Amino acid sequence: MASLTRTLAITHPIVCAPMAGVAGGRLAHAVSTAGGLGMIGARGASSPEWITEQAAIAGAGGTPFGIGLMAWVDEVDDQIDAVLALEGERRPALVSVSFGALAAPVARLREAGLRTACQVGNAADLAEAIDAGADVVVARGGEGGGHGRDEVATADMLARALAATDRPVLAAGGIATGGDVARALAAGAAGVWCGTPFLTCVEADNTPAARAAIIAASSTTYSRVHDVAQDLAWPREFGGRAVSTPFVRQWAGDEDAMTAQARAQHAAGRAAGDPGYAPLYAGTGVDRLSAETDAAAVVRALADGI
Repeated sequence: MASLTRTLAITHPIVCAPMAGVAGGRLAHAVSTAGGLGMIGARGASSPEWITEQAAIAGAGGTPFGIGLMAWVDEVDDQIDAVLALEGERRPALVSVSFGALAAPVARLREAGLRTACQVGNAADLAEAIDAGADVVVARGGEGGGHGRDEVATADMLARALAATDRPVLAAGGIATGGDVARALAAGAAGVWCGTPFLTCVEADNTPAARAAIIAASSTTYSRVHDVAQDLAWPREFGGRAVSTPFVRQWAGDEDAMTAQARAQHAAGRAAGDPGYAPLYAGTGVDRLSAETDAAAVVRALADGI
């Protein structure tokens, strides 16, 4: 634990996951100012200019921060170019690359002297991350919100990663309280990587309506429903855990049979701002979110478990 905090220049071994569409520069800066490590989450369509702009916000005043990239997107090489061009306060303390072929992007980042992390959700992911030379391994269980695998529970994935490497391993998936943090650290994790507790922060890039819908939610479902409905090119093996809605429950497990009418219904609902159709990605800890909050309060609550 001390090694991770010293290496990343943070107070608490708490990393806010790079949630695309939610974790921008403002949230990253707020998390890091509170003593954790905030991460910027890049979408596939995030431009080099956007990365540069958000890095300037996150790193203002010399605050450490990280950037999360997706290995499978066509734009990843251009996004890495943008990351490699960052200097001074804009240079990230950690760059995560996950969900796809890891060797080439991790090598480029490490050759430039940047510290890397990879999320892993099964034995094959773990071996690939280790072989690629990832400096930090994020053991992500199926309880985690957003995209990833749903094959192994967090506790089991953490145990497998700790047995396979002496590099820092962060526990991810279903971590929403100080008690969850305490259990992860007691099991040997060097820290935690979590997103769901930060979904209702006022510094997040989601909307007040999205935050309200997440607060009202009581359960999540793992599926490919939102990706299929929007015709997104996420690899099939990486579904997404999102707030359970009637539409999600209707098509979960039967995504390939989704009709054109259903897709149009999903598009119309999103356009109207109906939370029943919004891709509200969240982990199993969503039922413990009770109010809009701020990043400093979330970091303090999670740090109570240290």
